[in-house]
Parts: sequence; structure tokens; C-alpha cells
Amino acid sequence: MTATLTKLSPQAVRTRLAEGRAVLVDIRESDEFARIHIAGAQSQPLSGWEQAHLTVDPAADVIFTCRTGMRTGGACDRLAARVAGEAFVLDGGLDGWAQAGLPLVQDKAAPMELQRQVQITAGLLILTGVVLGFLVHPGWFGLAGFVGAGLTFAGLTGTCGIARLLLLAPWNRARPA
Repeated sequence: MTATLTKLSPQAVRTRLAEGRAVLVDIRESDEFARIHIAGAQSQPLSGWEQAHLTVDPAADVIFTCRTGMRTGGACDRLAARVAGEAFVLDGGLDGWAQAGLPLVQDKAAPMELQRQVQITAGLLILTGVVLGFLVHPGWFGLAGFVGAGLTFAGLTGTCGIARLLLLAPWNRARPA
């Protein structure tokens, strides 16, 4: 049996939250949540979903959200299984909420999401290898190949060397409270 999540418009979600009838559960990673989220949302990253303890009033509607709705759609079985009654999803996710002109809590001092940092770094390394391969020496093409192999390894194993290195960067270290 495939579970489904009933889509709710951003306005319907806002109404349910304002009336105290719903709990919004954000399944994005904690670094994404720290940068931008909907006020009052609970952070429950999908990566730790099986270990997480979802504490929600059984009478409340549980509404899940992510950035665009893709993660919630892809994990609807896992998400709906944790809810006693009907489960809901914010249509369009955080992006849909923003497009509807609804307020967001933003911390511009929080670092950019780690996944985006990895994408930017890998892209720049590959581009550098290709440009230097054409302009300086063909040996530089090896840099692009090395990064490509690293990304393949990361996809197969779930271990990303670039992400591990970026976590050591000063801007990604935990700030004192």
C-alpha cells in the first residue's frame, strides 16, 4: 500500500497554524532549517527520521514540508506512517510559501546549506580543471576527472570528501550561543 499526503495550499496551512489546529514538520536538514524556515515549524530532518521522536498532539493536523515538495513526495510512505490520522503536505514547500508572500524566518548569518557549498565547490574545481586543461596543460583535465570520481564515490557510499572538508571551514563551525 502506498501512503499519500494530502496537499494543502500555503494559505490553508497558515490558517490551520494560526488556529492552533496543526503542527508543521520541516524535514530538511538542520543547516537548511537554520538558514530559513517557517515560524513555528519543528525541525525533523529526514536523514534521521527513524531515530527521531515526533511529538505531536494527536488531535493536531500534521503538515510536512521541505524546500519544494520533492522530498516529502518521495518519502510520503515514511512520513505518513508516523502519523495516526491523515497526513498533509505544504503544496510547493517552503518555496510555495514564499511565492504566496507569506513570512519566513531568515538567518542570513547562518552558513549556506552544505549541499549547495559542495555543488559550488565541485563545479568550480571541475571548471578550473577543464579551463586549465585547455589553456595550460592537458594534465589539468585530471582535476575534473578526480572530482567526478569523488562525486561518484560520494553517491555510491554516502560519504562526501568535499562535504567533510567544508565542515572544517570557519564559516561552518558552530557559533557560540
